[in-house]
Amino acid sequence: MKKILILFAHPRYEKSRANRALLRGLTGLENVTVHDLYEEYPQFDIDVPREQKLLRAHDIIVWHYPLYLYGPPAIIKQWMDLVLEHGWAHGEGGNHLAGKAVFNVITSGGTRTSFSHDGFNRYPLEELLRPLEQATRLCRMLWLPPFAVQGTYRLSDALLADYAGRYRRLLTALAETYDFEGIKKVELLNDWVADLIRKEQP
Repeated sequence: MKKILILFAHPRYEKSRANRALLRGLTGLENVTVHDLYEEYPQFDIDVPREQKLLRAHDIIVWHYPLYLYGPPAIIKQWMDLVLEHGWAHGEGGNHLAGKAVFNVITSGGTRTSFSHDGFNRYPLEELLRPLEQATRLCRMLWLPPFAVQGTYRLSDALLADYAGRYRRLLTALAETYDFEGIKKVELLNDWVADLIRKEQP
């Protein structure tokens, strides 16, 4: 079973219903490590050797964060700039992340339809994530579509609990599956896990 590292970054976690629900839903998953970057590094003084050791010890890397002004919180960029070093993550001799899968878990106030070429936000999530995708491809990682909880301000507690259950099921499935090529074809991992749940129903 593959080990999963969740790099969680939320500068206002105490005010987030959606992210609290998602993380509560992961309780008890032994192969999942939740690593809260803002809690660990409130002054952004990232311990690079420690982070690289964590990355080496896991097979799937998840960036989990709220979408703020069309991008991840600042500490994600700081983390990338420092941890994904030339000669370690990319470039000559930089092969420590090669073959590891990576994806984003995103919460947003905007709905799925608003993130489209015809929607209010003008671009689908996959286009907003291009810089992260290119950075991971430079590191020879396997880029997967995001899992997104969108329209969060309008979601009931019951719907948030359903998203949390799907997030948990997604991680347990990814820990067991090797069919990443099939997964790459969907727009959002939400669609892949929804299809998986349908197939599991009697």
